[in-house]
Amino acid sequence: MIIAFWTLPVALIFLWLSLRVIRHRRAERIPLGSGGNAALERAVRAHANFAEFVPFAVLLLILAEWGGAWPWLLHAIGALLVAARLSHGIGIVQEPEDFRLRVFGMMGTFGVIAFAALAAFWGALIRP
Repeated sequence: MIIAFWTLPVALIFLWLSLRVIRHRRAERIPLGSGGNAALERAVRAHANFAEFVPFAVLLLILAEWGGAWPWLLHAIGALLVAARLSHGIGIVQEPEDFRLRVFGMMGTFGVIAFAALAAFWGALIRP
């Protein structure tokens, strides 16, 4: 149930990004797409990027947990996922963009996916 612990902060980040899109859509009266609005486009891409990467990362973390990964490793990877996605979200929605935060966010997310995949694979090898 370690990964369940990390789903709350991840869900809160997703809700924050979702509400940013809704707020921009309402303010600009753009029901679909970005309508050429740069701020809305940033909000949409931050939200979409999260939706593209985080479910896969969480799935791999669940598989790693089921495979018997060490609790300290799961907590470390879960914390990295939260820090990375928060960093990416803050970095991409700012104008001007803070590219360092965005890069840390993506590198951290890639690290989570890699470590979780290795842990899940290892669990599959030792627990057939």
